[in-house]
Amino acid sequence: MRLLFVVQRYGAEVAGGAEAACRELSTRLAARGHDVHVLTSCALNYLDWADAYPPGDGELDGVLLHRLTARRLRDERVFGPLTGRALYGHRPTPLFLQQEWMRQQGPDLAGLDAWLTERAGGFDVTVFVSYLYATTWRGLPVAAGPAPTVLLPAAHDEAPLWLPLFDLLLRIPTAFAFLTEEEGELIGRRCRVRRPSGLVGLGVELDAAGEGARFRARHALGDRPYLLYVGRLDPSKGSDELAEYFLTYKARNPSPLALVVMGEPVKPLPDHPDVIATGFVPDQERTDAIDGCTALVMPSYYESFSLVLAEAWAQSRPALVNGRSDVLAGQARRSGGAVPYAGYAEFEAAVDLLTSRPTVGPELGARGRRYVTSRYRWDDVLDRTEQLLDHAVRLHRRATAGVDGAPVATRGRTDGRGAPLAGSATRRGR
Repeated sequence: MRLLFVVQRYGAEVAGGAEAACRELSTRLAARGHDVHVLTSCALNYLDWADAYPPGDGELDGVLLHRLTARRLRDERVFGPLTGRALYGHRPTPLFLQQEWMRQQGPDLAGLDAWLTERAGGFDVTVFVSYLYATTWRGLPVAAGPAPTVLLPAAHDEAPLWLPLFDLLLRIPTAFAFLTEEEGELIGRRCRVRRPSGLVGLGVELDAAGEGARFRARHALGDRPYLLYVGRLDPSKGSDELAEYFLTYKARNPSPLALVVMGEPVKPLPDHPDVIATGFVPDQERTDAIDGCTALVMPSYYESFSLVLAEAWAQSRPALVNGRSDVLAGQARRSGGAVPYAGYAEFEAAVDLLTSRPTVGPELGARGRRYVTSRYRWDDVLDRTEQLLDHAVRLHRRATAGVDGAPVATRGRTDGRGAPLAGSATRRGR
């Protein structure tokens, strides 16, 4: 199939759950023989969308990239107060205010509409990743006519999801790709109508090998046990709350236990001798850190799928997760590989359980390993993704069939070099 992914940021250095999901899916589908393209920004940082990559066409790991520059940078002096008004101000929020909030949030890419108008019809399916950003809000309505579209919303129960701004958008795609059962249920409640969808999930490397001793030596941890957080240091991801809980725990329970935080410091944590911040690290170092940890901690209230949680389970490591996140609580319940907590008292009890009973962690880790092995092998995820894409093509053909029985969307479509497209819904080489 000839596939187009549209996502707000893309690159090996980009830290973000939805962006990482897009890169993994597109790279692995390309390796299976699909002709995969990505339309994205030139940005590395979502806080301002400043160009970090050159605009134009390029290639990364077998995927053809098309980068557009932002017409304007995000100005937090404007965007911050506007977010307060649009998301938390008086109701109903005027539509013009919601639309301006989206434009200010960005990325506002120059030529996005024209690019999709000219080229979207040349792809078998266009996949939009993340409902939240302007790349989807502006691009999905443009691409939906010429070819089938799939939306991977990467949604969680947050204030923007319920804005009327998204009422129509969530009814446009031919089909949805969901990462977890809870995400599918949430979008069902939000849309109020059922749409064609597939539970695809994300894959995880089951053979990843880490060396905890190497990570300990690099960061002078010695034999200290440590909890590990991997993700942006951002209050919206729960990092501030985790630090507060951990330092309260240490004050009440003196011990050598440390907290290692690994990720982009959007809002750095206060300096403390028991909190080790590594910043953004290469994949192997992250794998080493997981191997050596007492437990992974996922404190976020807002998740559509936690890839690092699946990675920890793949390495047979236990986890503590925020039980107030439906997705994390659901993953913990289905796997039996994590202890959910709600509030500080339960966090303290969960840490006590793992540190005082040495058999509990390995038991949880073994259950997590069995869970990801049964659900998140990459071959299985890619099979499910291909089945959903095939289904979207069939749905679009039926919906756009002309009076002569020919699919309207495939008539006159070319591959960009003037050659007509067959509109095949099967992988090249099948």
